[in-house]
Amino acid sequence: MAKFSKSLERWNDRFSVDHYLFGQEANHYLVEQQKYLKTGSVLAIADGEGRNSIWLAQQGLHVDAFDFSPVAIQKAQKLAQSKDAQVHFMCSDWQSFDWGQDRYDYVVGIFFQFADPRDRKELFAKMHQTLKPGGLMIIQGYGEKQMEYKTGGPGVLENLYTEELLKSTFSDYQVLDSRTYEKEISEGDGHEGMSSLVGFVGKKL
Repeated sequence: MAKFSKSLERWNDRFSVDHYLFGQEANHYLVEQQKYLKTGSVLAIADGEGRNSIWLAQQGLHVDAFDFSPVAIQKAQKLAQSKDAQVHFMCSDWQSFDWGQDRYDYVVGIFFQFADPRDRKELFAKMHQTLKPGGLMIIQGYGEKQMEYKTGGPGVLENLYTEELLKSTFSDYQVLDSRTYEKEISEGDGHEGMSSLVGFVGKKL
């Protein structure tokens, strides 16, 4: 509990700035997947200040989004209102969130690398659980070389991604996109500069 409280305090403090820590525009990799987004419902996990869930809502999707920071949720609601976007924001940690079974057509996770390997295994299982058969899993995270760049991310090697990790975790999925690449990104103060990235899009069979 002390670890959770310390983490929440740290993130509330990070989000307590006048600007948007990770910017107001959607993640570049998510935007690249626009061709796969049709109609239906989507869950944006650990959505922070709302940039990605708001963009998803602007694509005509019904969007649920959660984050454990009340400061982030408040900023997300303000941003959604300014952009006339309808998002159902919930303040929750991933352990307490009501995931349900086969609930969403899309599950989107962008830079949610707070979980260590043990927690990540459980978190990925919950993401799989809530995704409908035929639905899409869209994940973007930092790759292992990010330890050299230090331009964002957890700064903990075991929390970083590899293609092999994602493919093995979602081994029953049809892989629509899987890549490891380096790119100069500018997504607010939190993600700025050359970065090692991993992207994954899989269809639940």
